[in-house]
Amino acid sequence: MARPREPIDLVAAKGRKHLTKTEYSNRKNSEVTAPADNIKPPAFLSKKEKDRFNEIARQLLDIGIMTNLDCDVLARYVKAAAEYEKVTRQLSKIKFMPDKKSWTGAEEQLMEQTGKYNYLQKIQARLEKQCNADARELGLTISSRCRLVIPKEKEEKPVNKFMKHA
Repeated sequence: MARPREPIDLVAAKGRKHLTKTEYSNRKNSEVTAPADNIKPPAFLSKKEKDRFNEIARQLLDIGIMTNLDCDVLARYVKAAAEYEKVTRQLSKIKFMPDKKSWTGAEEQLMEQTGKYNYLQKIQARLEKQCNADARELGLTISSRCRLVIPKEKEEKPVNKFMKHA
């Protein structure tokens, strides 16, 4: 599998590859960059989900990795996370012991609860998988953040005391 191409500023920041000024400028001009001037939550999100979207988007903008193109992925992440929370709350309400008042039909009640639990658990697993996939795309997991390399501002090189000054 081929290694993904890194942005030229990142290559320069790492300092591992020496390019001429023309090679650098040619590569810089050929790079595609997306603007980050129109980041807003989609209309299908609820008020609470929009607030969460804006909170995460602000953090991603602060570290410089969010663009207009990422709004859809972030919206899917926020929606899946909200649905995951709802399903998890429903799962926690299921009781597997029948009420003491109605021991008659306890077996049917237990079967019904088990079926409902299994159904909700499958939905929860799908939502968790979707959340994790979207989180990795956005750099929201620890492992995906470790792979992110954000070029820092160039520091001035220390003066070489052995160079001849003209």
